[in-house]
Amino acid sequence: MRDEVDRLIAAWKAQRPDLDLSPLGVLSRITRISRHLDIERRNAFADLDTWGFDVLASLRRAGAPYQLSPSQLMQETLVTSGTMTNRLDRLEELELITRKQDPSDGRGSLVTLTKAGVRAVDAAMEELLGRERNFLAPLTSEEKKELARLLSIIAAQFEEEI
Repeated sequence: MRDEVDRLIAAWKAQRPDLDLSPLGVLSRITRISRHLDIERRNAFADLDTWGFDVLASLRRAGAPYQLSPSQLMQETLVTSGTMTNRLDRLEELELITRKQDPSDGRGSLVTLTKAGVRAVDAAMEELLGRERNFLAPLTSEEKKELARLLSIIAAQFEEEI
C-alpha cells in the first residue's frame, strides 16, 4: 500500500467486496490533497488570508490600471455584496486597495490595487507557485499535463452550474 487511501480501500474491500470502490481511489485522494493545499495556501498568503488574495488577484489579473467594480469582484470571487464590502473595507485599511467613485457611473465605485497591493499579491503568487510546484514534484512534466487535462474534464461539469 502506498498511502492512506489504499489502506481505506483495502479495508472496505474486505468488508464490502460487492462495492465498486474506484471513486475513492481518485476523489478521496483529491480531498486529502486539497486539505494539504489549503494549509499551504494559507501559509503562502500570510497576512492576506485566502479571501484577500482572491480579491487582490482578481484586480491584478484585470491588468493595468488594476481596477474593477465591486460587482465585478463579486462575480470573480463568488461572494455576496455584504461579504465583498467587508473584504474591501479590510483591504482598504491595509492600504492594498483604494475605492473611488466611478466617473462613468455616479452611483458606482471602482476598486483599484495600490502599489503595495501589487507587491503583496505578486509576492503571494510567487510563494504559492513555489509551494504548488513542490506538491507536483513527484510528477514528470508530461504527467502534470495529463493530470491537468483529466481534472479539467471533471471540473468542466461544475463550470456550467455557475
